[in-house]
Amino acid sequence: MGPFTLAVDTKSSSKIPTTGEPNRKMRDVQLEPKMSFAAITACEEKPFNFLSTLFEGVVAGGAAGVVVETALYPIDTIKTRLQAAQGGGKIILKGLYSGLAGNLAGVLPASALFVGVYEPTKQKLLRIFPENLSAVAHLTAGAIGGIAASLIRVPTEVVKQRMQTGQFSSAPNAVRLIISKEGFAGLYAGYGSFLLRDLPFDAIQFCIYEQLRIGYRVMAKRDLNDPETAIIGAFAGALTGAVTTPLDVIKTRLMVQGSANQYKGIFDCVQTIVREEGSNALLKGIGPRVLWISIGGAIFFSVLESTKRAVAQRHPRINQYSNSSKKE
Repeated sequence: MGPFTLAVDTKSSSKIPTTGEPNRKMRDVQLEPKMSFAAITACEEKPFNFLSTLFEGVVAGGAAGVVVETALYPIDTIKTRLQAAQGGGKIILKGLYSGLAGNLAGVLPASALFVGVYEPTKQKLLRIFPENLSAVAHLTAGAIGGIAASLIRVPTEVVKQRMQTGQFSSAPNAVRLIISKEGFAGLYAGYGSFLLRDLPFDAIQFCIYEQLRIGYRVMAKRDLNDPETAIIGAFAGALTGAVTTPLDVIKTRLMVQGSANQYKGIFDCVQTIVREEGSNALLKGIGPRVLWISIGGAIFFSVLESTKRAVAQRHPRINQYSNSSKKE
């Protein structure tokens, strides 16, 4: 809790005693805590409306995910091929949009599910945690959203990366052959490493974004415009992408190995990469990854916030329905 400052009750400011009066009316003067840099108070936030928050999150998350994936898919393909290449393997620059259609079929519901879980969870946790722990609420909500979305993300990622590395020509063909050769579990290859990468990534990226956004609003005393949202989103994405690159390399190697089973697990994968290719191999693709995620962060959060505003303006009946049900 921040330092205390004196604040006068506006309703009774006229009752404050003069120098000649006793201090019997000092009860009209109360102490209020000063807000911390990134604190969120209930009075600043809209009343929690689960139905409205869920609907806005699903629509905005799905839209943002599809836009980002379509725009930046070629960079992601190059990054994947860089990470999958062993030793001095050459990188093929053809077919950079290979697997996009099948990937969008998974990105749309995964992004919608993530934000649809993240937004109401965040709002609920912000009302449970004290103001100085708002970052913990954002970290926790990001991790919970990531766990929910992983059920769709992992199969989508496996199929996408197998196609990006030239193993399959179409998403349906990839799914059929993966299941026939590796079983249904093959669609969840590298699930542990995926969670190891994506849970910290989701939690850290959204926490950085939310805290910077709150802090900027406190200083500017207004809401962010779209360019400002894009800049903050890009910074959060770039920083998080760089920090989690080694985890991304491990996840990629485990997902693209197929039935060869070159790596026995996460730790064996790390040891093999360091032993055979050196520790620098864990940073393979960091350039395209940071570029991809920083641009993606700018686009994602801009589309996310603008779509949330549009949905809230065009569907006020959700709020009206919720408020009327509360009265009943």
